[in-house]
Amino acid sequence: MKGKKGIIFGVANNRSIAWGIAKKLLDSGAEVAFSYYGERLRSNLEKLLENYPGCKLYECDASDEAQLQKVAEQYKMDIGQCDFLVHAIAFANKDYLQGDFYKTPKDVFLQALDISAYSLVSMTRTFKPLMVSGSSVLALTYLGATAVVQNYNVMGVAKAALESSVRYLAADLGPEGIRVNAISAGPVNTLAARGINDFTQLLKIHRQVAPLRMNTIPEHAGGAAYYLLSDLSAGVTGEIMFVDGGYNMMAVGSMDAYNLK
Repeated sequence: MKGKKGIIFGVANNRSIAWGIAKKLLDSGAEVAFSYYGERLRSNLEKLLENYPGCKLYECDASDEAQLQKVAEQYKMDIGQCDFLVHAIAFANKDYLQGDFYKTPKDVFLQALDISAYSLVSMTRTFKPLMVSGSSVLALTYLGATAVVQNYNVMGVAKAALESSVRYLAADLGPEGIRVNAISAGPVNTLAARGINDFTQLLKIHRQVAPLRMNTIPEHAGGAAYYLLSDLSAGVTGEIMFVDGGYNMMAVGSMDAYNLK
């Protein structure tokens, strides 16, 4: 990744999947800029980057296209070319990440899709003028996009829209040599994930069902992102790469994984 330049949206703290990706890229010689939302997250970023001086930080509400445009313009002046773009943003009202999905109000549904899925489209469109052949866009998704996960609810629908957007963007930008992919990581004990009801139980089940018998950690996603954002994956686009210890391929795990009565 030496000589590569890009930006990551969505690092919250040291447990973030996005930080696992950022650290791998930084340690591999990439020049990484960061976008954050709110002063608390800026403070977290500054602490994480104490050993990586010189990283540019930009405040941005990614659901606001005017702010995205402002960040892209500042990025262009500060850094120039964008070889990689990482979208690690998602949001849904946590009151509806439990219970019955059909009770989701329209405003909650639209907000989740706007921030979690449409922001990838607007972000890619905004930074595309700074990209060249060989540039790469990466999003983060989860198994709840393609299969029902209890309490994931509206976020699962938003991630389904995100994954479809990855494929359409890959088709649009492929002729220009720009690749678009996503990583579907297993559940990771992040700040955002703790808003999901019974999340600790989900972690336990995952660990007991996944063939590798372990939970996903940010470093696992970091390694996969290194591959997808580097020239190693020059022939890969429109893919959803599972990084979940093999959990996604299992229909039923070991009986010991379930509380059978």
